[in-house]
Amino acid sequence: MTVDDPGGGLPAAAEARMAEIRQSHTWGSALTADEFAAIKSTGFEAVGQVLGAAVYNLGYTGGYACPAYGSSYGYGRMGMLGGPFTSATATSGTGTLGSYAPLVRTMYEARRQAIARMTRECAELGGHGVVGVRLVIDGFPAGGLEFKAIGTAVRAPGGVPLRHPFTSDLSGQDFAKLILAGWVPVGLVLGISIGARHDDWVTVNQTRWGSGNTEVAGYTELVNATRHDARRQLQQDVARHGADGVVLQEMNIRIGEHECPVQEGRRDHVLEATIIGTAIARFGERRAAAKPPLAIMSLDPQRRQAARVRLGPAPAGQM
Repeated sequence: MTVDDPGGGLPAAAEARMAEIRQSHTWGSALTADEFAAIKSTGFEAVGQVLGAAVYNLGYTGGYACPAYGSSYGYGRMGMLGGPFTSATATSGTGTLGSYAPLVRTMYEARRQAIARMTRECAELGGHGVVGVRLVIDGFPAGGLEFKAIGTAVRAPGGVPLRHPFTSDLSGQDFAKLILAGWVPVGLVLGISIGARHDDWVTVNQTRWGSGNTEVAGYTELVNATRHDARRQLQQDVARHGADGVVLQEMNIRIGEHECPVQEGRRDHVLEATIIGTAIARFGERRAAAKPPLAIMSLDPQRRQAARVRLGPAPAGQM
């Protein structure tokens, strides 16, 4: 795991890049022209592209046991012998046997480490926040995974420096809409969950060709339980930021399978649900100013004469 400097500052390479940006009196961004114009319309300006990265090695991930050990037992297919009747879905949020809680904790830590370093770069440039953040995970050639957070630092000229600049994955246009509606981004929030489920005899029978068009109850439970756990984790992250709510940009699931470690010939299915959004808070209510009536004079002489006839003679001293 990469480690911050003892003083909690930026790595030397990042410090050098920040100094170069300040000395050049120029700025870069990851914004399109439309995003740049939208942000300028709210009174903010771009101050530079910012980056945070962390490379993690994944060792113990959990999930090595079969989630069927959390099953309910009863009189199933095996009759009075009391074999496994239905499997239980193990989610990382519960930390039960067969769950991937250690892996999810690492994924949270790595992403937050990258976001924190990106935020520190924003503060170094005098920014009030970061917009258009992209969270990327790539394999590192030497081993492990690289977690990156890339965005554009922005500031409101004359504004008071913030102790903790905000972060947001909203586009420039969505950021402008949010500000004009009286809301402000607080920070990126995450909901991550990994669920695992053993393919019991009910699931196996429901996925056979001869079962026809029928719901596979075990897979439905796996999807619902894992997504519910991810939403619960997201809600806790929003509360941790002290925000009023969250707007979502990304909601993904990935599913895979592996050989069951305790039952030969059976499979365990694993589903990863990831939710990424921006926590927001209300700072005021802006109402569009009423537009004054627009006077239009026709260039057609006959229409102007007809209007005079309908309105009557003009008061003395007016044409």
